[in-house]
Amino acid sequence: MQLTQKTTVAVLFGGCSTEYGVSLQSAASVIDHLDKDQYDLVLVGITREGAWFRYGGGTDNIREDRWQEHPSCIPAFLPPSRDISGLVELVGTEYRVTPVDVVFPVLHGKNGEDGTVQGLLELSGIPFVGCDTLSSAVCMDKSITSKLVRMAGVNTAPSIVVYAEDDLYSAVKEAEELGFPLYVKPARSGSSFGIVKAYDKLELMGGIRSAFLHDNKVVVEQNVSGFEVGCAVLGNTDPMIAEIDEIELQGEFFDYDEKYSLATSTIHLPARISGDTAARIREAAKLIYRTLGCTGLARVDMFVCPDGRIVFNEVNTMPGFTSASRYPNMMRASHIAYPELMDRLIQLALSKEARA
Repeated sequence: MQLTQKTTVAVLFGGCSTEYGVSLQSAASVIDHLDKDQYDLVLVGITREGAWFRYGGGTDNIREDRWQEHPSCIPAFLPPSRDISGLVELVGTEYRVTPVDVVFPVLHGKNGEDGTVQGLLELSGIPFVGCDTLSSAVCMDKSITSKLVRMAGVNTAPSIVVYAEDDLYSAVKEAEELGFPLYVKPARSGSSFGIVKAYDKLELMGGIRSAFLHDNKVVVEQNVSGFEVGCAVLGNTDPMIAEIDEIELQGEFFDYDEKYSLATSTIHLPARISGDTAARIREAAKLIYRTLGCTGLARVDMFVCPDGRIVFNEVNTMPGFTSASRYPNMMRASHIAYPELMDRLIQLALSKEARA
């Protein structure tokens, strides 16, 4: 009997990003759920400083951020040259190449989810899981995303953009016209890093200064009354949308601590909404996904207002992938188990349709 050749999957984790730690947890779960009878795994860790290593240890070391200490670590990188199509490993004064069929970049935030790594992979010609360079870059920038979504006909919160070189007092005066409370967000940051809810002028000024620690472009956005829902989207030209979830907040907003501890918040799956509202949310999510050119996967977050309006919040092109994360849980509620989800994502990456 002829054995089926395994697909070699390079899993990238870590990254020169504030979301380095989140990536470690997500990647460890991805690695644990990839079928080893079907895939040969090549694990590539990226340090906070941006150094790349091939890693040959277990997922416990990744979760505990001890992977760099493992003796298996070898300096390595993915080159942009299409005649290599693999991972270059530096062994002493020589190098070797491990061929790679597909890359799963389990990277969150800057230098991983923002089109930088996607651009490298497109140059290399190696298929990869997730959105392409342009879509990743667009979705990373909250102000550009909102403009495109609004032009597509979906409601967005009124907002202004402030740049580091702008006069702070003029920006605050313009933002005040939106009405308090206001959300201050770094334009290109994830996991709620640097987000502040401001109730007055003083908090607004402090929030803008704080957001500039994360990015040189800041979005000041009007508060949206209502509750947040999420859509896990899977596919390319005709994506499926899984069971919708709902965030029930006790605090001010779904900040970093709440996202990963759920200390006072509750995730309702399925969301406590009517069938008609669910249909409208799915329709909006699919329109947003297509408008932004997403492929493979994304989580589209929106608000449902007391008057029934649906208002766009943001798109996450590489959502969390721990076994407790919202994206895999929404898929599980739609009868797609974690291992099957991994298979589908890899097949989407390998399909011609994904890079058409």
